[in-house]
Amino acid sequence: MTHHIPSSTFQVKDRVREHPLFEKVTISLFEEIYVLCEERLYSERSIIAETTKKRQGIFLLTEGTAEVCVTNDSCMEVIEIVEAGELLGLGSLYTFLQRDQTDELKSIIQVQAASEVVGLFIPYEVLTSLWQQERIKDYFLQQVVTRLKDVYVSLTEQVQLAQHFGDSEPFLRRVQDIMTTPFQSVQEGETIQQAAVKMTQHQVSSVLVMKEDTLLGIITKHDLISRVIANNRSVSDDVQTIMTPNPYTIRASEYYYQALSGLLLHGIHHYPVINEMDRVVGVVTLSDLLRKRHHQMFNAIRGIESLTTVDLPKAKKEIYAVLTIVLKDKVPSLHVLNTITKLYDRLAQHAVTLAVERIKEQGNGDPPTAFAWYQMGSAGRGEQFVLTDQDHFLVYEDVPEEKQEITKDYFKKLGEEITFLLHQAGYELCSGNMMCSEPEWRGSLQDWEQNIRSWNIRATNESLMKAQNFFSFRKVYGDDTLHNAFVEKLRASLSKSKIFLFRLTQMEKENPAPALHQPFRSLLKMNKKQIDMKKEMLFPFHHALQILCVSYGILEGTTVEKLEQLVERQVLTESEGHNLKEAFQQTMSMYMQRKWENVQAEQVSSVISLARLHTWEKDQLFQSLKMIRLFQRRLFHEYAY
Repeated sequence: MTHHIPSSTFQVKDRVREHPLFEKVTISLFEEIYVLCEERLYSERSIIAETTKKRQGIFLLTEGTAEVCVTNDSCMEVIEIVEAGELLGLGSLYTFLQRDQTDELKSIIQVQAASEVVGLFIPYEVLTSLWQQERIKDYFLQQVVTRLKDVYVSLTEQVQLAQHFGDSEPFLRRVQDIMTTPFQSVQEGETIQQAAVKMTQHQVSSVLVMKEDTLLGIITKHDLISRVIANNRSVSDDVQTIMTPNPYTIRASEYYYQALSGLLLHGIHHYPVINEMDRVVGVVTLSDLLRKRHHQMFNAIRGIESLTTVDLPKAKKEIYAVLTIVLKDKVPSLHVLNTITKLYDRLAQHAVTLAVERIKEQGNGDPPTAFAWYQMGSAGRGEQFVLTDQDHFLVYEDVPEEKQEITKDYFKKLGEEITFLLHQAGYELCSGNMMCSEPEWRGSLQDWEQNIRSWNIRATNESLMKAQNFFSFRKVYGDDTLHNAFVEKLRASLSKSKIFLFRLTQMEKENPAPALHQPFRSLLKMNKKQIDMKKEMLFPFHHALQILCVSYGILEGTTVEKLEQLVERQVLTESEGHNLKEAFQQTMSMYMQRKWENVQAEQVSSVISLARLHTWEKDQLFQSLKMIRLFQRRLFHEYAY
């Protein structure tokens, strides 16, 4: 939405006067020109220049950020980001110079406000009066040449990317392009024999059980063998008696890799495919997918749970094989994390299961009471895409005093065994000893309540750092009832911890995300030549999110889920939530790519050189940093006292 704005509010006139276009213009000429221009305000996400409208002038931004996009019938791609002090409309200068009535660019180029945008619209008639000055022509020549260079660099990068996608296309296809349609189905009340006949006639391995257009269940050939033949069931029975009710489904718009990882992680072979109206439109099978792509993911999931203690190191190799595939195929970072996290969870769960078995074999019996095992840090957030160090803790039920000693002894041994097996699997030991092998990181519900209380009371730098790691916890193994009780105790304790959260916020104020105020076009002239993505971007973002979530009683969830919960509780607006998710995804994508390169080169640094970044990566990094700093300020405002 566009609004006319008073210059006194946004100081548009003062800022325009200092711009190279006007800085050497006489006061009288400037006043004469300015009344012919128009001050404009565009709200976030609004359109500044539509594809269907002929350009009538140029636009000088004084505040905010705009995106220049190429559009077609199916998508929109951002090709350039324009910042305050820069001009929109350089691409239409040909129309102005040639007095051409046609403007082919208008049919494919759209400009939108990435944030609230303020600036001055300068009609071509004003530009005509300025064009007589050689200084103005030189200025525009410099701008166009700079912009042209950026376009060529960007175009080269896109061509290389397109060539890469030539090999990767199958992994990025949509489910709707792979599914079998029409699908075979039977209605409720039909017999098992009718379902078997339909599978035979159409040579399919499954039929869906429907109630008119509603999906009730699925029957596979395996079901016919295991539930009918093996149990000597009558084929005249209703299909409902052997179907799997409420089967997992996938949307037609999702990607190949989502379907493949979902089938494997759920341990199933068939996915009914639904549309946006939740109506079944097809079926996709594991066999369909594996015929089209690599088997590494299947081998990784199938193999992890059969590994012995000696074989545990093999899991890392299998998981890294999957990671290589999804990173090579440019799968979006959040989907990579989702897939790889599930594989690591399988590995960690298997390690805990093995630990329980080994403790029993040593003559210590079964666990004396219910327990739960948690990951912290990047693993707790579901973001540990390569094996780093261990961060975990263990919680068990309160027991009567006479059982406390034997219970503590059992979980001491279990904690040490879990830590040992994870180390066998490739996880480094935590340098800060934040592992359940350590007394401080295992205990009963009552013990943990006391731990949190001591952190609150002391609030030393050491306890604050422990809390930063702890509050990204996620249950990976164990009893759900105990977990729920643990979370409720935490929530009750933290409702009285304002001073503790204030101290955490003060610590963040000492480590703000770096400010890169200038566009990246001029960034390399600054002293800032490199950035530590982990310490200067991800840590500030995660810590701000963590403190805000704890403040509002949000203790569980991945990074994206926590952002969504803050939006639901109206702590953040929908726009803020959307922008932060985009900033996080872009940052993680860049971080993961560089981190993976370092892992392969056997390096550990998370520092990247700005000179190594592509043009579009610099723009993304600049926007992400801007959002992270805004998010930090949102936290600082919350604890401003």
